[in-house]
Amino acid sequence: MSKPTKKNLSKVYDAKPETAMEKTTRVVRQMVDEDAEQRHAKNSRLRTARLEREANTPPETTAKPVRKTRRTETGS
Repeated sequence: MSKPTKKNLSKVYDAKPETAMEKTTRVVRQMVDEDAEQRHAKNSRLRTARLEREANTPPETTAKPVRKTRRTETGS
């Protein structure tokens, strides 16, 4: 047996092992973060496409519709 020294008396312990619940939480958070990134990328792509389409289309001119007058029939 070796003599007790400062090194072997104060061992550096690794962090406690990850529990099953912590593993599940970590994996689920990773999945949710990936989905959020994909959703953000999709929204950005669609937004830029919409803005580009709106910029390239000429504004619609709204002409007032011609108003029709009613004719009344005179009955016998």
